[in-house]
Amino acid sequence: MAGACPAVTTGSRAPLSLRSIARARGRKGTVPATLTARERARRELTAEILSTARRQLAGSGAAALSLRAVARELGMASSAVYRYVATRDDLLTALIVEAYDSCGAAVEAATSPAPGASARQRFTAGCSALRRWAVEHPHEFALVHGSPVPGYRGDERTTAAGSRTPLALLAVLAEAAPAGPPAVRTRPLGPELEQQAGRVRAAAAGGPAAHASPEVVVAGARAWTALLGLVSSELFGQLAGTFDPAGAFFEHSVETLADELGL
Repeated sequence: MAGACPAVTTGSRAPLSLRSIARARGRKGTVPATLTARERARRELTAEILSTARRQLAGSGAAALSLRAVARELGMASSAVYRYVATRDDLLTALIVEAYDSCGAAVEAATSPAPGASARQRFTAGCSALRRWAVEHPHEFALVHGSPVPGYRGDERTTAAGSRTPLALLAVLAEAAPAGPPAVRTRPLGPELEQQAGRVRAAAAGGPAAHASPEVVVAGARAWTALLGLVSSELFGQLAGTFDPAGAFFEHSVETLADELGL
């Protein structure tokens, strides 16, 4: 099977990378009709590589992820796989972006404005969507929100994809309090927090969260970290023997978060 699908080149004769494939597919994974047959074949094999890597992720964890093992399972030579994914870090980046985007899409759909839906309903629906995605994709959740993979550093692609879920929740808060801080009392923010809140708003450029007050941004960050703690505690077994199953505890906690946010 090795070498059965030759490397595809663009018009400039440069190899078509995972990054350029991602740009061609777009955020929602659609494939332009202008792709050639060879490009489509390359896309399909890239998808097989990622699917195999996800199975390895579930079986051995991110730290043990290996391009050689992926090639072996696919029945390919390692040199053939390197045409599609140059390094283990490139493979990890593709998996991380894919996981972040999948979760982000689910939460964005749940928090989208709908006739008759209050800000509180949208916020709690988004929180539930995150938990549901995590329960359905525990290994992907562990990859992006568990222990860092030794030696790996993300880049602007992982940062952008990872911001989708928290910014979707923050957008609900921003739309609920467009003129100022949340309805609950907040402690005064110091210069450092003001500056950090500005970074979050810059990351949300073009979206509702870009216009949130610093107080709303900080309140949203507190809620986001609490939400991650809730989901992580459930998935990583820290509620075993106490609040397990965790559904009732999660719902109560999220409703309390909504109260604290003044929703």
